[in-house]
Amino acid sequence: MSIVFAILLFSFLIFIHELGHFSAAKLSGVQVNEFSLFMGPAIWKKQIGQTLYSIRCIPIGGYCAMEGEDEDTDNPRSFQKAAWWKRLIILAAGAAMNFLAGFLLMVIVFAPSKQIVMPVISSFDNGCVLQAADGLQIGDRILEVDGEKIYVASDFSTILSLNGGDVHDLVVERNGEKVRLDAFRMEKAEFPNSDGSTSLRYGFNFSVVAATPGVKLRCAWNSSLDTVRLVRMSLQMLLRGQVGLKDMGGPVMIVDQMNHVAKESASGFEALMNMLYFGGFIAINLAVMNLLPIPALDGGRIVCLLITTAVEAVTKKKINPKYEGYLHAAGMILLLGLMVVIMFKDIFVIFKR
Repeated sequence: MSIVFAILLFSFLIFIHELGHFSAAKLSGVQVNEFSLFMGPAIWKKQIGQTLYSIRCIPIGGYCAMEGEDEDTDNPRSFQKAAWWKRLIILAAGAAMNFLAGFLLMVIVFAPSKQIVMPVISSFDNGCVLQAADGLQIGDRILEVDGEKIYVASDFSTILSLNGGDVHDLVVERNGEKVRLDAFRMEKAEFPNSDGSTSLRYGFNFSVVAATPGVKLRCAWNSSLDTVRLVRMSLQMLLRGQVGLKDMGGPVMIVDQMNHVAKESASGFEALMNMLYFGGFIAINLAVMNLLPIPALDGGRIVCLLITTAVEAVTKKKINPKYEGYLHAAGMILLLGLMVVIMFKDIFVIFKR
């Protein structure tokens, strides 16, 4: 079922992405020649006005083919003839729809919640040295750790573990004012548990609040922003060499992880909620990744649009769009090559277990 869910999820996200481009193009007066779900030979198609709607047989990808997207044409309704700001909206609409889909999935995930943990200190364990007049206090809301905003309570331990060490810069909200705790020593210690055992932890607890509709919406929004930040941090780690190709995963690894999450869930309902959260996480990831300034991606097209618009405004000469088409074609070949490498790597890792 997790494999079926993953296929449906990817199909949904592709459809939503292309629907964003399609809707923005239609509203901008740009002619759409074909709106297709999937690739390969068509198994269903219907012409409505100037647009051919189709479903194709290979359940990968999809596209919104606009008139004059990568070539010059005399059609006044072509993509190239549209105002630059309209083209910008059309290009960004796909990622915007993916982000919106991810946020709505987060809303669904938080909807059944009765209580939600907030990054506000409610109590300290006996002997916790972090509680002090010049340290942490009950009622403090953790706002930042080492310059990273705390969107949800789990961010606190995540940021601390990623940065390592025992000394961190904190920003808390106390009595309505921001208080900075620079070079604050965050050391774990052994504290007793209710069952008589001990565990290594910081020695304070976050508050739990009733999950009102407003709290649920805010948590869904914060979780969406947190996902965007995680993508940014992952890219930073990749550029710094902290992670490499072996740490990257594609659709095969995603399906494998979703299958693992489903199996580890305590009930069918919990499995569904976990997989929906996974879906929201992937949707927002796709939105951010698609806006990276890489040829063939929407972000690369947006960068090219801004550059060509600026050059044409200065030189008063039209740049032939075929050259941009060549650039994006080359980028697509490289991206497909990378996807193939990652796919085979994921398959090898799975079968090696």
